[in-house]
Amino acid sequence: MTPALLLSGIRLAVGAGAWASPGLAGKAFGLDTDANPQATYLARLFGVRDAVLAAGTLATTPGVERNLWWKLGIATDALDVAAAVVGVREGRLPVRTGILGGLTAAGAVALGVLALRSEED
Repeated sequence: MTPALLLSGIRLAVGAGAWASPGLAGKAFGLDTDANPQATYLARLFGVRDAVLAAGTLATTPGVERNLWWKLGIATDALDVAAAVVGVREGRLPVRTGILGGLTAAGAVALGVLALRSEED
């Protein structure tokens, strides 16, 4: 399986899961959705975003348009890593959650870079 298909599949699965079951998705990343029920709303926003990034890369043909989708995804995931770091530093995010979220986002950055490189070759 190529990095492009792997990342797109992960984005679709995570996005659909976060939309359909935001409480479970939040708890998987260590969020206390019982204490903060608004977190489920944010999980759905995240889920839609991930699904749209996957759809954009899957709906375009290789070239400038798809490369733009890969770059947007890489930038989004890199900012997710930064958000995890900031959240932990500010004490607003449990360390475990920051590590899980940050590492997941860093993995998506790596897959996005590999996908972009494979299509630019």
